[in-house]
Amino acid sequence: MTGRTRFAGRPVVPRIRTALGAVLIGFVGLMGLTAVVLAARHGSVLPIDRAAHTWSLHHRPAALVTVARVVTATGTGVFPYAAAVAAGLMAGHGIGHRLACAAGALAFLLLGQALRFGLMEAVGRPRPAVGDWATHASGFAFPSGHATTSALTAGLLAAAIGHRARLRRARAAASRTSTGTGTAAVAVLLGCWAAAVGVSRVLLGVHWATDVVAGWLFAAVWLGLGATLIRIRTASPTSR
Repeated sequence: MTGRTRFAGRPVVPRIRTALGAVLIGFVGLMGLTAVVLAARHGSVLPIDRAAHTWSLHHRPAALVTVARVVTATGTGVFPYAAAVAAGLMAGHGIGHRLACAAGALAFLLLGQALRFGLMEAVGRPRPAVGDWATHASGFAFPSGHATTSALTAGLLAAAIGHRARLRRARAAASRTSTGTGTAAVAVLLGCWAAAVGVSRVLLGVHWATDVVAGWLFAAVWLGLGATLIRIRTASPTSR
């Protein structure tokens, strides 16, 4: 050791500090937004929410509403949980490890949902008027469940794909062969999907814009915590 914890030949402690810093920034942003929403909960709607809601009501032709309903449907139901399991299976190696990773990814998503639900119930923010809805919705508004779920799922899939790509590069380097990867492109596509799900909630009139932003911030914090814990575990001498 050279005074700095290392894993796979790379410094780990700075990466842990970077992850924790990102988590802290996201957490402060989420708490700040929550405080603003709580302060205005029994008063007028936030100007940015009112503007986004009004714009969506006047810019959603039937065809766009149909597309938005299809997109928004991917942010709930079986799909996100099946995708989380797929991410775990992808990240593992060997049957036992793959199953453990799949169970861990699913538990990570479920626990995140439980925490998000607790925050939603604590804030108790009403949704926009029912007459403005272009799809079904239930429960309180803040933070958006669809935005949170899709962002968490996208993060899990991106992490799994990135992990597999690193393993391929390591094997290729060991065998002195080249390997192509579209990891960045896939990560961008996953991010676009999560963003589209969140935007669809505002377009369909069932969420305020800040509900969606809060969902993204919550997902970023939860994913960051998960990544930090994994880095701490891999940095531990007992995990080698």
